Amino acid sequence: MDRAEKKQAVAALNEVFAKTPVVVVAHYSGLTVAQMQKLRKQARESGASVQVAKNRLAKIALDGTSVASIGSLLKGPTLIAYSDDPVAAPKVAAAFAKDHDKFVILGGALGAQALDPDGVKSLATLPSLDELRAKLVGLIQAPATKLAQLTTAPAGKLARVVQAYADKDANAA
Repeated sequence: MDRAEKKQAVAALNEVFAKTPVVVVAHYSGLTVAQMQKLRKQARESGASVQVAKNRLAKIALDGTSVASIGSLLKGPTLIAYSDDPVAAPKVAAAFAKDHDKFVILGGALGAQALDPDGVKSLATLPSLDELRAKLVGLIQAPATKLAQLTTAPAGKLARVVQAYADKDANAA
């Protein structure tokens, strides 16, 4: 890489670190190319991104960002997983680490808060934003459905009572 390419790489990484709320750092030494492609595919499908960057350039790009706490993790063959959804990148990393022993999660950052490997794994157990939205909509709709059932029930009962008296009068006559 020449100097201009390095500046461009640092600027791109700085933009990523400034915009994304969650970053996961992991060692990938020993993974095959096919396994790395599988990881990238899984990340893309869940809305996350995986990038291998030179540690020195990544440390320079971290200056002035909220996720600067991951700088100490950037040693050896590391990759960075990030996403706009605070749960997507940790989920992908934790699932991939479970299947591949050579993929080791070092830690990460959620905004300004540094995460250890257990913190990343616990973040991975949380539901995604889409799942939370679906649950919230379900909770909002449930009372409305119950309310509609309750408001129509008395009218239905009244109609059945009136019909019973009408049937009774018709049979008596």
